[in-house]
Amino acid sequence: METKEERIARRHQERDAQMKASPGYLTFSIMFTLAYPFIAVFTFLMSTLLALFSGISRGMAWIISGGKSK
Repeated sequence: METKEERIARRHQERDAQMKASPGYLTFSIMFTLAYPFIAVFTFLMSTLLALFSGISRGMAWIISGGKSK
């Protein structure tokens, strides 16, 4: 006879297998895999823009403060 922990683990494995066989899971997995390069490039570009504008803002604050801003 299986223990409670084994029964719970088996149910989780069965549920995971059932979920992974669903059309929604398969569609999401494929779409995410195809979109990942675009997500990575978008994240890189947005991070670069943020760093650029942050630098400009810090530079303007330094100029306005007369060079006293850190």
